[in-house]
Amino acid sequence: MFWISAHSARPLIVWTSERDLSTFHLLTELCDGGNPKKVGNIDPHAVMKVQPELMPGEIVHWAGMPNPRVIFHSDDWYAIPFSLLWGGFFIFSEGGALGYWGHSVRFANNSSFDVIWGVPFLVFGQYLIWGRFLVDAWCKHRTYYAVTDRRVLIVQEAWGRNTRSPYLSAIPEIALEGTSTGTLWLGPKLPILGVKGAPKRNMSRFCMGQRVPVLADIDDVDSVYRLIIDLRGKITEPTTAAPQILSYPEQ
Repeated sequence: MFWISAHSARPLIVWTSERDLSTFHLLTELCDGGNPKKVGNIDPHAVMKVQPELMPGEIVHWAGMPNPRVIFHSDDWYAIPFSLLWGGFFIFSEGGALGYWGHSVRFANNSSFDVIWGVPFLVFGQYLIWGRFLVDAWCKHRTYYAVTDRRVLIVQEAWGRNTRSPYLSAIPEIALEGTSTGTLWLGPKLPILGVKGAPKRNMSRFCMGQRVPVLADIDDVDSVYRLIIDLRGKITEPTTAAPQILSYPEQ
């Protein structure tokens, strides 16, 4: 079951081996009219979602979800201009192929192939301009994070249930972006573009297939960053073999 420590500076939730409906009694008491209320830095809804991944005796120090607002990132400084150029070019190209403008023989004699050929590029351009924000918003409402005394948990229930749970002792480094609402990379922050064969990351920070696990668009990101650093520093040498340092295979 869950219990909460009233004698700690931070509210702690502990999971024991009793996996039944009594697990949710405490969380039910923390609800107001059926809506979970955040207690300190613990979001009960996020805890319920990551609960199946918790091990007996594992302590949750923080749990939350991404901020649902549209948040622009450092990548957008070049992603937005590029998307507008790409999308604008193929809108103009498709309009010409369909004969909406231009009176030359070239436009007048365009075949169906010329129109169909440009459709994938046009659709991709629209995704870059506005579609990616809708996909990220959809994923945000289905992504849950937690930091325990052992691991960082990332659970997403978008296209099926996907989970990543790197051990604190196995995280090679932490890259921080932002001070209020921001992103934590549990490893090096890789570029989106790069030379062939170089490690890269997905444009969406909510892609579970990222080479490096990400806590994206979380509120009070600096406090979560300091919490992880603090917990990593308190990890003692276990009696058994420690988890190996995370390595991200080449793709």
